[in-house]
Amino acid sequence: MNLPNKLSVLRIVMIPIFVVFFFLPYAFSPFVAAGVFVLAAFTDFLDGYIARKYNLVTDLGKLLDPIADKLLVSTALILLCTVNIFDNIVSFGYIFTGVCTSVIMGRELLISAIRQIASAKGVIIHANYFGKIKTVMQDITIVAMIVLSARFYGVYSEAVALYFGWVCFALLAVSTVVTILSGVKYLIDNKKVFSENK
Repeated sequence: MNLPNKLSVLRIVMIPIFVVFFFLPYAFSPFVAAGVFVLAAFTDFLDGYIARKYNLVTDLGKLLDPIADKLLVSTALILLCTVNIFDNIVSFGYIFTGVCTSVIMGRELLISAIRQIASAKGVIIHANYFGKIKTVMQDITIVAMIVLSARFYGVYSEAVALYFGWVCFALLAVSTVVTILSGVKYLIDNKKVFSENK
């Protein structure tokens, strides 16, 4: 197993560690959880960079990398749905977080399905620039929301929690829109995949 693949495995291994710190009932826990998430997300950039630069792209890597990415983001979003992160700014916080999470995860599942169909037809779908922006937006949003969850331990003043809450609310909204747009772009750019001709 080469280095990029080991980094993908490391990202998967870090997910349970992230979950543990997310649920630990201490004021420092959200910050540690956010740090673990950042490190895990960084391995995503790192393994791709190393694989391309040193020509270490493998079939195993093509399988592990997207699985690790989706597991990390999906786990974080699902965990954030278990706490009413926006209850201090809106009455529909649970609904908003849940809807955004379902849209983001739905997009990832759809693109994964398209990639499988394309692979069966011998078509290679490359990541586009819009997709990279989507990933960065999701990562920033998730980290901000995890840090915001520290308000449940009285870390922030009421005013800071209020303003920070609105920032995270806006980030999640924008991230969801970008996710939808990137999905639409994938569908348009790869509409040939849906052709009946192989």
